[in-house]
Amino acid sequence: MDDGTTWQLIHAERASIADTLDSLSGTDWSKPSWCGDWSVHVTAGHILAGAEQTKGNFMKGMVTSGFRFNTLMDREARRAGALPPAEIISRLRARTTTTNRPPAPVVTMLGEVVVHSQDIRGAVGQSANTDPDAIIACLEMYKGANFPVGTKKRIDGVRLAADDIEWTHGNGAEVSGPALSILMVMTGRAGALDALSGDGVATLRNRMRPTR
Repeated sequence: MDDGTTWQLIHAERASIADTLDSLSGTDWSKPSWCGDWSVHVTAGHILAGAEQTKGNFMKGMVTSGFRFNTLMDREARRAGALPPAEIISRLRARTTTTNRPPAPVVTMLGEVVVHSQDIRGAVGQSANTDPDAIIACLEMYKGANFPVGTKKRIDGVRLAADDIEWTHGNGAEVSGPALSILMVMTGRAGALDALSGDGVATLRNRMRPTR
């Protein structure tokens, strides 16, 4: 997938999660998300922080955080997560045409918004309408990656098989279910395990740990 197409998917997912956020109640914003110890509010802040990130600011942030990636992500998420919901939503909508990003491949920005959007929707019980092409691109990216969410090690020795799109990966005890649920479990989200079935689910359950 070329960068132009990837940006179109990113922008569509940002617009979609902005709509989701706009529908939430005040109670929803305070609920624990599927992402580590972040609330829905902080996770929304993280999506915004990523959408507004630039290469220069990312490098400055890495320096001030002692080159600790997770420390930087947590700090920026909580900073943006302290903003009022209406401001997070409006600023996120302003990032549905821009192409700024940190020093990383464009597809990582797609992974950020797809996974963290489901962190929020899963927490509040809303269904997703994520583009299948976006899900496949994220599955392909994460299946061989260990940094920063440990995916490659987590899925070692199991066979993943989506039952709603044509996608499989790996060998071993099978895990089947919706592609988006597979993606979420791959990236460490225990909340998506109940949507999956197969002998390999127990293996993945044992490998869950808080992740961002």
